[in-house]
Amino acid sequence: MRQKPQRTCMGCNTKKDKQDLIRIVKNKENEISIDKTGKKEGRGAYICDNIECLERAIKSKRIEKIFDMKISEEIYENLRGVILGK
Repeated sequence: MRQKPQRTCMGCNTKKDKQDLIRIVKNKENEISIDKTGKKEGRGAYICDNIECLERAIKSKRIEKIFDMKISEEIYENLRGVILGK
């Protein structure tokens, strides 16, 4: 049986199956977006589909450190919307 790819959540630091996490991507133009397909080009980071993990990653500025750039509040709002199912 083939093993499923594992990734680490930026919020809670636990390893989970890649398909169970939300992928955030930074492309060559330094644009941050949410990758629902998992196939967008660029640097990827993963977070659980859990608002507590997102808030923890925002508070610790972990997403900013991973992408090495300031992230706007609008992107955080988009992430909250995706996680809360809006």
